[in-house]
Amino acid sequence: MRDFEEWAREAREIRRRSADWDFIERQPEPIRAALKILVETGDLWVAAKIAGMSVADFNEVRLRARVPLVL
Repeated sequence: MRDFEEWAREAREIRRRSADWDFIERQPEPIRAALKILVETGDLWVAAKIAGMSVADFNEVRLRARVPLVL
């Protein structure tokens, strides 16, 4: 369990450092909130649902926000 917690913390830090926060802050709600959730959790599906978008469409926004998918 400790290994997973460490991996999750590191993944969150990578997403935080890589994200284009200026782009994120310029987005309308609920896309802005969804991008912040994505940065914190890494859950693309949940973030897309919060944004009210399909996963494919939200993934395009994720790419523009420079939020990496950390596997």
